[in-house]
Amino acid sequence: MKRHIKDQGRRQLAPLARALANIGISPDFLTWIGFLISSLAGVLVGGGRFRIAALALLLGGLCDVLDGAVARASGRSTQFGAFLDSTVDRWAEMFFFAGLLYYFVGPQPSTIYALLVFFAAGGSFMVSYTRARAEGLGLECTVGWMERPERIAVLILASLIGLAGIKIALWLLTVLVFWTSGQRMLHVHREAKS
Repeated sequence: MKRHIKDQGRRQLAPLARALANIGISPDFLTWIGFLISSLAGVLVGGGRFRIAALALLLGGLCDVLDGAVARASGRSTQFGAFLDSTVDRWAEMFFFAGLLYYFVGPQPSTIYALLVFFAAGGSFMVSYTRARAEGLGLECTVGWMERPERIAVLILASLIGLAGIKIALWLLTVLVFWTSGQRMLHVHREAKS
C-alpha cells in the first residue's frame, strides 16, 4: 500500500516535474530551495508560529519530492544528487527539530517536551541510519512506516493544529520512530541470517 501511495504521488507530480525540467530548473536547485524553506519552518516553529511553519514545511516537502522527479524527467539523476538530497533532508529535519527545541526551552519551557524533541529527532535519524547502514551491507531495508515523508506529514498536520498538535505529535513520533528502527533491526537480523 505504501508503495502504491508513493507511485500515485509520482504520477500526479510528473507533469509539473516535466515542466520544471523543460524550463531548465535543476534538481539540485530544488534540493537547496527545499532546504531553505524547511529551515525557515524551523525558525517559525521556534517562534511559535506553527501554522505558517506548516505551510513552509509543506512547500519544503514539495521541493523535496520534486527534486528527484525533475532529475528523472530531465535525465539528470546522479549518485551525487541522490546523496545530496538525502543529506540535505537530514539537515532540514534537524533544523525543524532545533526550532521545536528552542520553543520548549525558551518561550514555553517544558523539560518533558524538550526531551521528547530530542528523542523524536534522534529516533528519526535512526530510522534513516538503519536503512543506510543496511543498504551499505547490501541488504534492502524499507520496512516500517515512519520514513521522512510520513514524519513530515505528521509534523505538518500537528503544526496546523497548533501547540496541542505539536505536543501530541512529539509523543506519537517518539514512539513510532523507535518502533520503526526496531522493525528495521529485526528485518536486517532476519535477512542477514538467511
